Amino acid sequence: MIAIINYNAGNTRSVENALSRLGYTCTITSSLQELQTASKVIFPGVGEARSAMKVLKDTGIDKLLPTLTQPVLGICLGMQLMCDYSEEGDTRGLGIFPIVVRHFPPSQRVPHMGWNTMSNFQSPLFTGITESDDFYFVHSYKADVSPYTIATCDYIEPFSAAINKNNFYATQFHPEKSGDVGMQLLKNFIEL
Repeated sequence: MIAIINYNAGNTRSVENALSRLGYTCTITSSLQELQTASKVIFPGVGEARSAMKVLKDTGIDKLLPTLTQPVLGICLGMQLMCDYSEEGDTRGLGIFPIVVRHFPPSQRVPHMGWNTMSNFQSPLFTGITESDDFYFVHSYKADVSPYTIATCDYIEPFSAAINKNNFYATQFHPEKSGDVGMQLLKNFIEL
């Protein structure tokens, strides 16, 4: 079973629809038991870090998620919450990635929104995807480039477009809104 985490801050239906187009069935859930027994877990996100983290704490997902051993994919806010800390709402994250999420500098127009290419692919997540392919981004906060970076994007300065640590993968962009290349990335994740 593929589980999509329901924590009132995710674009869960968009992810479900994308997976359905690929021929996969999934469950949108906040059940700790279903998340623990799923073969793959997707942690989508649209919203604000502090209020999203409160829901994760209230449901116990904050304690469970870092202990999962199956492949987990964080998307956008999901990626940011997987990090140690976000400047958005002065929010302590899940600590899966020892990374600080920062607001884009004042010199940059935010949100960073639209289609961008990426570079420095370093993961089977990008099998069949080239550096000339565009992905859809919409965010005002970013994770700096780190040893966990598996793809970078440049918006005035480079930032982590995707990160990986063991069984945890995360993307700042929205694969479910990125057309055929996003579908390829989701397929690659499911086939890990």
